[in-house]
Amino acid sequence: MFTSITSIFKQLIEGSDLSQNQTVSPNLAIASLLCEVSSADHQVDEQEEQAKRSLVSRLLALSDEETNLLIEQAKLKVKESVSLYDFTSGLRELSQEKRFELIKAMWEVANADGVIDPQEDAVIRKVAELLYVDHSEFIRAKIQVIDK
Repeated sequence: MFTSITSIFKQLIEGSDLSQNQTVSPNLAIASLLCEVSSADHQVDEQEEQAKRSLVSRLLALSDEETNLLIEQAKLKVKESVSLYDFTSGLRELSQEKRFELIKAMWEVANADGVIDPQEDAVIRKVAELLYVDHSEFIRAKIQVIDK
């Protein structure tokens, strides 16, 4: 703890830009957000795990091995992160359509077990806000997933 505070003061004295966070690759950010949703209710069941793997593979066009590796990295990153902003800040450059697909994928993970927990809903809602996805699009994605 003391060394991290010392490091911050050193950066301030040297004039370093403290806003330069370690950037997360878009693929890792997407996988991390799906992990955030699946663990939001503190219960990750097999259906959610399967949905998460399937969606990461499909959305990012990855092999099974690449998907498994990315999800393991994402789980570690989620444990280290302090906010959803860590993952969403780099995804704002995505097209509106891609951001909608991500929100829809998050709904699919949340609904994989047949129950959308209020905490899962809250995570998806916050991500949609951080990615500038309109509320109407947020609702449209939810309805598309529930109506499947």
